[in-house]
Amino acid sequence: MSHPHPELTEPGKLPKGGLRVTPLGGLGEIGRNMTVFEYDGRLLIVDCGVLFPEEHQPGVDLILPDFGPIRDRLGDIEALVLTHGHEDHIGATPYLLRERQNIPLVGSELTLALLGSKLREHRLRETVQHKVREGDTISFGPFELEFVAVNHSIPDAFAVAIRTPAGLVLHTGDFKMDQLPLDGRITDLRAFARLGEEGVDLFLVDSTNAEMPGFTTGEKKIAPAIEQVFRESDQRIIVACFASHVHRVQQVLDSAVAHGRKVAYVGRSMVRNMQIASDLGYLHVPDNVIVDAKELADLPPEKVVMVSTGSQGEPMSALSRIANGTHNFVHIEPGDTVLLASSLIPGNENSIYRVINGLARLGANVVHKGNALVHVSGHASAGELLYCYNIVRPRNVMPVHGEVRHLLANGDLARQTGVESVVYAEDGVVVDLIDGKAEIAGKVECGYVFVDGTTVGDVTESELKDRRILSEEGFVSIVIVVDSVKGVVASGPEIHARGHVWPDNAFEPVKQPIIKAVNRAISEGATDTYQLQQAIRRTFGRWVSSTHRRRPMIVPVVIEA
Repeated sequence: MSHPHPELTEPGKLPKGGLRVTPLGGLGEIGRNMTVFEYDGRLLIVDCGVLFPEEHQPGVDLILPDFGPIRDRLGDIEALVLTHGHEDHIGATPYLLRERQNIPLVGSELTLALLGSKLREHRLRETVQHKVREGDTISFGPFELEFVAVNHSIPDAFAVAIRTPAGLVLHTGDFKMDQLPLDGRITDLRAFARLGEEGVDLFLVDSTNAEMPGFTTGEKKIAPAIEQVFRESDQRIIVACFASHVHRVQQVLDSAVAHGRKVAYVGRSMVRNMQIASDLGYLHVPDNVIVDAKELADLPPEKVVMVSTGSQGEPMSALSRIANGTHNFVHIEPGDTVLLASSLIPGNENSIYRVINGLARLGANVVHKGNALVHVSGHASAGELLYCYNIVRPRNVMPVHGEVRHLLANGDLARQTGVESVVYAEDGVVVDLIDGKAEIAGKVECGYVFVDGTTVGDVTESELKDRRILSEEGFVSIVIVVDSVKGVVASGPEIHARGHVWPDNAFEPVKQPIIKAVNRAISEGATDTYQLQQAIRRTFGRWVSSTHRRRPMIVPVVIEA
């Protein structure tokens, strides 16, 4: 899907001394975040994430940013900066490194560790990595980077200040301003203020919660709801959350210890990520609490807690398989409690409620955001954003990370604080910062890149349309034999259908019209099987639409005898 700006043309050459900003994902959507900065012919990339498919994209595993605009300039990339370890910020990195493996990777200890497991899966072992901490400054070509601690729903998240001769850019990454975070690591507003005093020429700001008034609820506020679940449950507890949500897992571990329960991780990514977090000291695991999931059958149900993937209803996740009764060793018993400790990502609602209904049908008590305070957002709400604008006092603002409505709401907040220059961009819209002024300079072609199994970029929107037709309308094959000497239909048509219930004689009325259409096409000079197939497709398509109000996929086959 290209961005909806047909009035924009391809940008001209970047003027000397200017900084160009090109978002290739994350603007107009929540996911696949990737922004390219250009100065003096050199490129810096901030984040490289994935977007997860929705129900209208059948068969798609992941959606990547479009690397097309920089594919012929991979040698100009100075570094890839990763603000934090969530999939929508790091998940596409292996696919970019397939195209140039020695791009320097810059990020925190936890971020690079979470990415490392992905790189090994893609057999990318010889990567160049620079581990940084808050307050560190490091330069790549004309870009000087300073890393600022921010609070988010994963430890070790950063905002990044990018200094170039064209000006100072501050990119918040994903952040909020929890004043009592579980790990004690708050968003460094002193650094924001210092950078504001220096003069922020362009402020790229997380927009996800810009429509939400006030301040985002603190992580500690959900502790009573988790405690209540543990206090009232007398059988097994299954907690589903993101596999990267270290803080939430820490809260579950603490409650489990307090109530004398053992904890097992269920789901490959959960096992892997929590082991990484524990090894690096971000997750504090009490002694003798963690057990292997397969050992749970030997424990009484009132002593068991499982921490599972699948909080978004992903079809192949552990929780979905548990809800479907297809997990190989975890099965719901009446009276079990399932706690969905996550928000509903837009587009996932149907999948999540399908899982909730499946669990409830099996007898589970399901606790979720709709009936208890069991999750808080990782993103700053309107009050926090206003606070930041008043601290930083930027010259120009470019809302990022959000759907269009979020970007517009964020820009409106900036204007309320006196920011006169707000630039609204979407994926592929190019913004130039020249002489302290940010303006749209044009657009580049920037679409979705679909990962389907082992193929990357081979699936098109047209093929997805075919898949949707197959799933909704079914499939009809029509086989006909043509006498190539006499130029008439010799046999058929044989019509076979799948995916829709048809009466036994449903296709009898259309057989003669198909024969007539093929004979007519031959008499009018049709010389190849493709033209005859088109005649069959048109005839059957008109008939099935008018008679049955269906639009199945039609596959005609013409055999010459």
